[in-house]
Amino acid sequence: MTSRSVDEHARRVRALLAPALAHRTELVAVTAALGRVLAGDVHSPLDLPPFRNSQMDGFAVAAASVRTAPVTMPVAETVAAGDAGPAHLPPGTAVRIMTGAPVPDGADAVVPVEDTESTTDEVTVRVARGAGEYVRDRGSDVHAGDLLLAAGARLTARHLSMFAAVGLVEVPVLRRPRVAVITTGAELVEAGRALEPGQIYDSNGIALSASLEANGAEVSSVDRSTDDVDLFREILHRATASADLVITSGGVSMGEFEVVREVLTPLGGWFGHVAMQPGGPQGLAEVDGVPVLNFPGNPVSTLVSFEVFARPELRRAAGLVPIEVERLPLEVPLTSVPGKRQFLRGRRLAGSVTLESGPGSHLVAALARADVLIDVPEDVTAMEPGDDVRVWPL
Repeated sequence: MTSRSVDEHARRVRALLAPALAHRTELVAVTAALGRVLAGDVHSPLDLPPFRNSQMDGFAVAAASVRTAPVTMPVAETVAAGDAGPAHLPPGTAVRIMTGAPVPDGADAVVPVEDTESTTDEVTVRVARGAGEYVRDRGSDVHAGDLLLAAGARLTARHLSMFAAVGLVEVPVLRRPRVAVITTGAELVEAGRALEPGQIYDSNGIALSASLEANGAEVSSVDRSTDDVDLFREILHRATASADLVITSGGVSMGEFEVVREVLTPLGGWFGHVAMQPGGPQGLAEVDGVPVLNFPGNPVSTLVSFEVFARPELRRAAGLVPIEVERLPLEVPLTSVPGKRQFLRGRRLAGSVTLESGPGSHLVAALARADVLIDVPEDVTAMEPGDDVRVWPL
């Protein structure tokens, strides 16, 4: 069985995936753009606000007419938000105005209602106001043609609010990589069914699909295959028809009933050992022009393989910031297998990191309690408390 280092296999994965996951763009509705990554600069199509309007409920006046307060003047009209409003303020008068309503020409200040006393026909202004007070000028937020948001931003609620405010219906975003998931093994059954002897619940399907969505991908399908060659081949070709990438779990080792290896090796797939634990057996293939990543089937091995090999490439393709590897001092001693790069489950403490359970690839609950992977180099067999280690945030 051929063997590779983790770094070498990661380079092979990147070379296979990069063309298939190259940045592609699409237009999506603003209402569906939350969390997407902007593919191009977006400029405002209009001034915002699009007209002068009142910041307060009150009275629109010419500031010069209320320079000396108190002063009483007739109320010429009432204008509410959504009204066209009077074209011009008659000299020596006030217009009763509501928040957001257009300020008429000739008015250059708004007196808040709490600074006045009024009847239906007249108002007494008790506090003098200067020009511009409580008036929102046209374009005071943004002018037509101004840059609203640069390409590369991940869209949040505040960005969508801005797009809606200037009347945008669609925005260009990076298309999410479409990824199909296939789990394999005659022993796998869906949760909710009673387990028969020798059976286990399939956790890899939901684990991989959730990991994909969390890292910017769109899950095109999730299927489960037995160890039947014809069934797996049928599911695989169906998956490649709608996906940019297919990820499989299980069926990659050197034993009997390794359906993934059996089907993909004649198609030019590579299957071998990567010097890591967990996740040693790995495979790479291309089927129907679509790259296929083949992970081992033990649940922890599957998820560690995803974190190490798939997550960086998917985040790059989706335009998301990379997950930065950190360094923390160990809280406890550890030992490691010589010649294998260990990815141990760990948990952050205040300024350090500790181990979370043992290295077994079946310890799913222990992985759930962890929040980092402790990356121990393959030439290190022991570490002491206080030693710095690389940790991969989960």
